[in-house]
Amino acid sequence: MNGILYGVGVGPGAPDLLTLRAVRVLGEVDVILAAASPRNDFSAALDTARPHLRADVRVLRLEFPMTRDRSVLREAWRVAAQTTRDVLESGQSAAFLTIGDPLVYSTFGYLMRTLGECAPHLAVEVIPGITSFQAAAARTRTVLCENGETLRIIPGINSRESLEDSLQQSDTAVILKAYRNLPAIAEALGATNRLESCVLASHVEQPMEKVCQGLGGACAAGETPPYMSLILSRKPQV
Repeated sequence: MNGILYGVGVGPGAPDLLTLRAVRVLGEVDVILAAASPRNDFSAALDTARPHLRADVRVLRLEFPMTRDRSVLREAWRVAAQTTRDVLESGQSAAFLTIGDPLVYSTFGYLMRTLGECAPHLAVEVIPGITSFQAAAARTRTVLCENGETLRIIPGINSRESLEDSLQQSDTAVILKAYRNLPAIAEALGATNRLESCVLASHVEQPMEKVCQGLGGACAAGETPPYMSLILSRKPQV
């Protein structure tokens, strides 16, 4: 009998923000699949989930390179899917850990699709998790949306023009991946009168958490926000 692959969202980084279902699954699976860069062994998702893991659980590291080279990425997904397939076909169940939610800007989506192509007979279940922007909103008491308002999730890697257009069409915007395109993001926020009122949050619910109002300080100092950074922006009230 084949095992089951669980895509488990472990939340923004605090071990007590996992769901009860996630904790139950982590206590039952035979193997933990931890995504990591080939450059280091660190996995924020694994560190977050560690208090809920069995002492005898086996941890397998799946390498996902930080590159936009599609051929390199496809090969990494293929290798990860084959490793996962071998585990499941041996009768063991596995949990692929992901910070936040498995279906929001996560490597799990690539693994799930690739595994579905090479082994469609294997079962996959997704355990949702609390996202970083939900945690940041809770931390800052920012209302994400109410009544007929819209909430839009925007990748910060987009062009300034695309960012500005998205901001204009949303009541509340969440800008994820806000760590290396800050000048363009700041210009878009300024053009839509949101620069001073936005919130920049990094490593929410983690020991190195930092939350601040506006981007003025970071932009003036030429700082690059940490990798796990996001921006919350509410439409100015008229």
